[in-house]
Amino acid sequence: MRISGLATGMDTESIINDLMKVEKMPLDKMEQDKTKMEWQRDKFREINTLRQKIDDMAFDLQLSKTFNTKTVNSSQENAVTATGSPTSSEGAYKIEVTKLATSYINVSDKITDTDLSKKVGNTFSLKTFNDNDNDPTNEFEYTIEQGDTLDDLIKKINEADINVRMFYDENTNQVIMETTRTGKYNNDTNEGNGKEIVFDEKFAEIFKMGHDSSKERDATNATFKYNDAYTVTSKENNYTLNGINFEFKNTTEGPATITLTNDIDTTVDRIKEFVEKYNELIDMMNQTQREEKYRDFPPLTEEQKKELEEREIELWEEKAKSGILRGDSIITSTMTNLRQNWYQSVDTGGTYNVITQIGLTTTKDYLDGGKIEINEDKLREALQTDPDSVHKLFAGNGDGKGIMDHIDDSLETLKTQIHERAGRSSDTLSNYTLGKRIKDIDNRMDVFQDRLQQIETRYWRQFTAMEKAISTMNNQSAMLMNNFFQ
Repeated sequence: MRISGLATGMDTESIINDLMKVEKMPLDKMEQDKTKMEWQRDKFREINTLRQKIDDMAFDLQLSKTFNTKTVNSSQENAVTATGSPTSSEGAYKIEVTKLATSYINVSDKITDTDLSKKVGNTFSLKTFNDNDNDPTNEFEYTIEQGDTLDDLIKKINEADINVRMFYDENTNQVIMETTRTGKYNNDTNEGNGKEIVFDEKFAEIFKMGHDSSKERDATNATFKYNDAYTVTSKENNYTLNGINFEFKNTTEGPATITLTNDIDTTVDRIKEFVEKYNELIDMMNQTQREEKYRDFPPLTEEQKKELEEREIELWEEKAKSGILRGDSIITSTMTNLRQNWYQSVDTGGTYNVITQIGLTTTKDYLDGGKIEINEDKLREALQTDPDSVHKLFAGNGDGKGIMDHIDDSLETLKTQIHERAGRSSDTLSNYTLGKRIKDIDNRMDVFQDRLQQIETRYWRQFTAMEKAISTMNNQSAMLMNNFFQ
């Protein structure tokens, strides 16, 4: 604790504080420079975050399914539906489902005694079947051990990976056993009369099964007729033909008509979403180049912020941040490249070779920075006329690059340049240019802080010496005066 001015009456602390404000001016400048660099870094990273979203959307516009999505309608929705793939052809298809695929199921008689202690040592087995000729069966065998319960046996069967599921209904004291898949796999009538699950007598005795045929239903395959001519069977209630996946929910009443058409609405929406997000990036970058730079509004230091209201700080920093990336070569070169990318010619081998032919152009106002506008009617007409050509215009044709390839190249260059200049949130300061400069300023600020401490100590030492000297002079003067008047 320092007490000043006892001899002189001077406010030494205020004088030293004022002197230190002058001494601290270089430190304040370093703090402001550091803040400005942090703002630049954060703005670059904000641009990069938006860039990543656009890059992902550009990838989607290179996929065939984006331009060849199908709308499917069924005249018997409750019986059969379908899903079209990009390769499926438009048109109407007749499907008549005469049988659904079902699973095998068997229900036991009532089990009145679940005590297995008398069956310890008994071995039971069951098996299911595969289409694989090299491994046609899945077999499970188990010997009952001391302490096993009925639930234990059921659990072991369920875990055996033989496409069998069992459970015990405590309400009726019955066991239900079924296959976990539909369809016929056992085509040999000599194997358990062709049933999907074959079990031995010990199994039947333990689980009380096989005594009542009314409680057993064998599996069946689905059967349907395609376009009144082609009859097909399937182990599952779905089947793919010509790129169309048909799903069976019930048998049909005569043939059902499935109609496939190109889903232009979805494609248009995807392109509009991309353009909207792309224009957002152009707006963000363009704004950095059109903002006015206020040189009289440097970043506020922490000491300066303490003297201002929150709203005053907000208004000041709004001007201080304005134009911090103005004239930056990364931004200006990227905007130029992106604008040029849209006018690349693509050899699609089809109707459309440039993007303007399908209704996409940059805006007429050059100050917009190269934002894209869409003539939706023209785009829809192009997608209806030649969707494959539109797809290749975006995605490229063979070795030739499409518009999105060129966009992606520019965005990739932007990413690399931003990472070099501003890094990523996970990077240390030493990994990028601005970080190294911030780190250098931190080091210089630490050194300067030590120097300020030494200067402040020196000022206090000097003023303290002055106080002591004046105090001595005052004492001597008082003694002389006392002697003079005696």
